Amino acid sequence: MNGFQVTFFTQQDRRNHGLPLAEWLLKTARDLGIAGGTVIAAAEGLGHDRRLHAAHFFELADQPVEITFVLPETQLNALFAVLATENIRLFYTKVPVEYGVVGTAPG
Repeated sequence: MNGFQVTFFTQQDRRNHGLPLAEWLLKTARDLGIAGGTVIAAAEGLGHDRRLHAAHFFELADQPVEITFVLPETQLNALFAVLATENIRLFYTKVPVEYGVVGTAPG
């Protein structure tokens, strides 16, 4: 199948509707019928403001977080429509990809 890989970049302390932004994005994706997503917490990152963001032993609020989805264009458009409605400012990358599953289900 053909679609897109979209990765959002944020920080651990950003929230929407009381939830951490990464968690809110996964919940929103699930509500839209998107089959999967991955959240990766990074040790450090350089922000668009040229400021170093890092997870510290006692404080994880500034920890960089990536949220990645691979999805068809229709679901991508639906996700971006929700983000526009919520007025969330969020850096992202979007790359066209071919995706699928190899092998058979265990059983």
